Parts: sequence; C-alpha cells; structure tokens
Amino acid sequence: MRVEIEYADHAAGAAVIEAMFGVPRQLLRRGEGWAVETITSLGTHNSTHVDAPWHYNSVVGGEAAQKIDELPLEWFFAPGVRVDFTAKRDGDAVTREQLEGELARVGHELAPLDIVLVHTGRDAFYDSLDYPRLGCGVTADATQWLWEQGVRVMGIDGWSWDGPLHLEAEAQGRARCQQVRCLLGRAPVRSAVLPDRAAPQPRPTSTDRLHRGVLPVADRGRKRSARTRRRNRELSTSATPSAARSTKKPTETVTGSDSSPCFSSDRTTKPAQFQDKRCDSRNEWR
Repeated sequence: MRVEIEYADHAAGAAVIEAMFGVPRQLLRRGEGWAVETITSLGTHNSTHVDAPWHYNSVVGGEAAQKIDELPLEWFFAPGVRVDFTAKRDGDAVTREQLEGELARVGHELAPLDIVLVHTGRDAFYDSLDYPRLGCGVTADATQWLWEQGVRVMGIDGWSWDGPLHLEAEAQGRARCQQVRCLLGRAPVRSAVLPDRAAPQPRPTSTDRLHRGVLPVADRGRKRSARTRRRNRELSTSATPSAARSTKKPTETVTGSDSSPCFSSDRTTKPAQFQDKRCDSRNEWR
C-alpha cells in the first residue's frame, strides 16, 4: 500500500486564513498563508513502523497479544547494531549461525534491549511495486535466539521480517509434496497400481471378453440393446408354434461388439431368420 498525501500550497493557505479568521491576504507576509499536507492513506506497513504482537495474532503464548500502546517505551530508545546481509538473494534465510558470525565480524556483543537492524539492501526498491516480493527473511530459530539474548526490537529494510510470502508459500508447497511422496513410499499401494500393459495377460474367458467389449462403449451399447430388444419382441411374435410352447425364458442378449441377437449368452440355436454371415462370427467368442 502506498502513502497518499494531499498538498495545499501557500495561496490555498491564505484563502483558508481569510475564511476562518477574516484576515485579508494583504496582511500576510508575501500574501501567503501556511502550506499544509493531509495524509489520506497510511497503512500498517507504510514507511518506518513497528509491528506489535497484536498485528500477527490476537493471542500469543496463551495470552492476549500486546498492542503498540502496551509495549514498554524504553524498548524503542536503546543502542542498536546493524548486521549486513546485502549478499543474500531474495528468499534466502538468515540463520542463527549467520547472525552470530556477523555480530562477531563487526565486534559487537549483544546486551539486553539492544536493537538489531538487518540490512538487506532492498530499501533501494522501496518505490517499486514488487518491493513486497524482495528480500531475505530471518528464521524462527534466529529470532528466538535474539529474544533469548534480551533483544526486544528487531528491524529490517525489507517489506517483512519473514521472507517474501509468495516464496515461503512455494517452499511450503514443495515440502508438503515431499511429505506426500514419503508417505506413498512407505504405504502398500501396489494393489492400486495397474498391471504393465506390455506384460503377458492370461487369455480371457468368454464372459471376460464380452464384458471387455461392453464397458468401453457403454453409450452405444445401451442404444443397440434397445434396438435388439425390439427385434427380439418382433421375433417372438412370429416364432413357430413349437418355439412359442417353449417354457425356457430367453436370456437377454449381450451386444459387446455386434448388435446381432445371435450372440445370445444362453448359447441357444440361432433362429432361421438370422442365418447369415454375421452370425458366423459367433465362434470367436468361445
């Protein structure tokens, strides 16, 4: 969020003075009034600021988080030390060991209430729209170590004490994917793995082959079955008296790859009306 400011020049100030107090312009030095600025937009992360614990969560350590007016004022008036991490790339982590090494390099021994300022060099991009996406971040372990040394105020010239949020989110996503891979590596999932298509498979039985013919063409199979049932009904009405006296209930036709009713699963004799070449392929299903 950018700071937005409205500016009023000296001429506008003179007009305000005349309107408010009745003092004419000619009585003012150089005929000018005061110049003023009005801040119309100022967010939490605008300019130099302090994030109180309340900024992060309403409860910290099991207690209500402190707001900025509840923090001791002496925390903010104390000696400070700058640690140089300008060589860090965007998204890099500043660890406890690196902090200790940098403090040793500058010859500073931390004392309680020292203010530690991390210099990343990203303040040079403060006016850029991608400023929140730049900079390194201090790890939780390093932050905890500073707290244990008595440090209460820590500062950084990046947008956040943490690393850029989009990079942290990507890192968390990769970590979760790796965790899933580890879980899958330990789990007995072979039962869910399809067999190798190149491996030889046992020769299917008649029933298996019929089902394999039906499943991939389910929509077409339903249409053909309806048409086949109509033809079977026509066939039953024109059947011979001996066929009509048969007490055996005809089995519904399975039409995996041919709509002809000659492929009846009960393997009955083909009616004379369907003694044609199409029915000669029945042997293939045996």
